[in-house]
Amino acid sequence: MANRKRNIQMKFYVTEEEKRLIDKKMAQLPTRRYGAYLRKMAIDGYIIYIDTTEIKAFTSELSAIGRNINQIAKRINAGGPAYQADMEEIRERLDEIWQLQRRILSSQR
Repeated sequence: MANRKRNIQMKFYVTEEEKRLIDKKMAQLPTRRYGAYLRKMAIDGYIIYIDTTEIKAFTSELSAIGRNINQIAKRINAGGPAYQADMEEIRERLDEIWQLQRRILSSQR
């Protein structure tokens, strides 16, 4: 192995579905050698990274308002009063969600 140009071996495991997908993509190229294909993809392939921090925050806000609405709905369905403060909190949360959504959409342009 000392005389080889590429003397470091790398191994990894894939599922049957992953192998099928690799084979499908590999069929689009003239190569039939996994090593050549995988090396080329690892070195020259594109990496797409999407920062989902704001989307996770958006989801969290949606969950919070959903919980608040459910609590208010349970109280009203049980014959309890609907409080103005509850409605204000929902409006404030909705405003936060809309602001966050606008920020996410403007960062995607």
